[in-house]
Amino acid sequence: MLTRWPALTAARHVSAPRQTVWVCQSGPMQRAGSVAVADGAALAAWPGLCEPHADGWCLHLPADVAAASAALASLNRALHAGGRIRAWREEPYPLLAESGTLLAVIERASARFWGALTFGAHCNGYVVGADGRPSHLWVARRSDTKPTDPGKLDNLIGCGVPHGQTPRQALIREAWEEAGLQSAQLTGLQAGRVLNIACDIREGWQHEWLYAYDLALPSGLLPVNQDGEVAEHRLWPIDQALAFAAEGRMTMDASLATLDFALRHALLPADEAAELAPRLAALCVTPEAARRFDPPIV
Repeated sequence: MLTRWPALTAARHVSAPRQTVWVCQSGPMQRAGSVAVADGAALAAWPGLCEPHADGWCLHLPADVAAASAALASLNRALHAGGRIRAWREEPYPLLAESGTLLAVIERASARFWGALTFGAHCNGYVVGADGRPSHLWVARRSDTKPTDPGKLDNLIGCGVPHGQTPRQALIREAWEEAGLQSAQLTGLQAGRVLNIACDIREGWQHEWLYAYDLALPSGLLPVNQDGEVAEHRLWPIDQALAFAAEGRMTMDASLATLDFALRHALLPADEAAELAPRLAALCVTPEAARRFDPPIV
């Protein structure tokens, strides 16, 4: 079983040593992420902003969020030009302290360099069979031109959460772009668990809370991508869709969201579920913590 569901191992994979990033403003230092030890030389080139600390680096930022964001924007542009930050997305992401306090707004691509906490939202779109249980699952195939995981299988909807939106809000927005679904078609959206991913990836350190959702769809509905980021959608029998995730043919995030769906709906053989359930539970964020960033609709 250890060779199946490789996403569970990938979600905690560590390959490079990292150091803590602290933000120093007007009050006590606040922990905000981590950087690779190998990137220390690049930070040392900015002595007015980056200062070595006993167990990492301290960023000296203004207390004003806009001014702090501007200071980090200049640094991030330089790190990108030097090849330390891969790609560039022109999407605003929050830089949060461990307490959840907003410290600055940063470029999405820089979040992995800084090991900052980010948020993702994925939706399992499924069709119900005659017995009232999920019988088929919609699986997307990512465009071959996507900068991350091109061509891999994915959930019906999957997105990062930009600054200013909750995971649910981001998912509803992305539902139209990725699958052509209007907000009125998402009234049945059901929240699953929230999974804490903390691992090395090509772009740096992915520290992300992945919010999983379920959406039952009518059997005749056909998702239609609007933004060119999805090559195709296919409706697969549950067993086949779960096999894709178990074999690692889906992205890590999509595999974890699919496993969460399978366990909550009791879609796996009992012995397999008994082995996988505690491993997934070890990744779960407490409901209380998750609600801070995605409050339930009442």
